[in-house]
This record gives sequence, C-alpha cells and structure tokens, in this order.
Amino acid sequence: MTNQNFYDMVEANPVIAAVKDMDGLEKCCQADELKVIFVLFGDICNINDIVKKIRSSGKLAIVHVDLIAGLSPKEIAVDFIKRQTGADGVISTKPVMIRRAKELGMYTVMRFFVLDSISLDNISKQMTMVKPDFIEVLPGLMPKIIRRVCREMKAPVIAGGLITDKDDIMTALNAGAIAVSSTNQDVWMM
Repeated sequence: MTNQNFYDMVEANPVIAAVKDMDGLEKCCQADELKVIFVLFGDICNINDIVKKIRSSGKLAIVHVDLIAGLSPKEIAVDFIKRQTGADGVISTKPVMIRRAKELGMYTVMRFFVLDSISLDNISKQMTMVKPDFIEVLPGLMPKIIRRVCREMKAPVIAGGLITDKDDIMTALNAGAIAVSSTNQDVWMM
C-alpha cells in the first residue's frame, strides 16, 4: 500500500482505535468500521501476536514503538517491529525512529505532546528533520492549536488524547485534523 492509500484509509475512517490492553484489542478487531489500529501496549514477547491478530482481522497495525516493553530507544527497535511482527507502521515521539521506519517503507506517525509554546514550536523543528506521514497532536482537545498545526505543517494531523464524545471528534475534525485517535472504546463506534 502507498502512503496515499494510508492517507485515504484514515480520511475515510476518521476514528482510530488506540488500544491499550487485550480487551480493547478484541473489541477493535471485531469492529468492521475500524480500519487502522494504534497499538499502545505490549512487550517483546507478545507484540508479534498482537500485530498478527490485527492484520488477520484485515486492519492496519501501527505500533507505538516507544511503548513496547523490552525494546531500546534505538533504530534497531523499528527493525525488530518490521521484521518480527510485520506491522504496517510505527508511532514515535523520536525523529530517529520515524526516519528509520520511513527507510524501511513503513507508515509513520510522529506524536507530539503540546504542553506549552516551546513544545508547539518544537513541531516545526522536528518536521525539518523527518517527514512523517502523519502528525499526532496530544491532547486532541485544542482546536486553536490543531488549526495552527494544520496550517503550518505539511503532514496531515491526527488529534489524540482526551477525546471522549462525538462533540470532541467533530471539534477536532472541524479544526482541520484528518482523524482522531482514542483509547476510549465508546468513541471507536461513533
């Protein structure tokens, strides 16, 4: 699949299930309307099984490589995810991980926590180093900031964190985000 296909899939299915446990994994794998799954849990012993379950249900598996227990914060962790699990892509807060995933032909989501003006300015600096397929901005309940990031960055924006209802989804999408990610299972089916 090309990056355009990834973009089209996210745009057509703007709610992304961000799973943090096995119960969430089971639920999202059974939901036909969910096409892209963000994996926010696991370890080196079970990540292969988690990805296999997602892929066998016909969905894209995007692994947050920074959150997988037992992996180092080095590029080799991305190689492990690609070779050992067959995941479609990675999420990371680290430019080096995004760069390596792109080299390996994986989909990439660079996650940014916007806590203050310094962290907001950091997005531009990081984007000059790597060109992820998507930027994920957390928390996702900041329409003014989301609008600004969408206007200033070339990568499509996913709003994540603290999304709890349809109004939060619509506010983020109306601010320019292409999608939202949420660990709240009630949001997945909206």
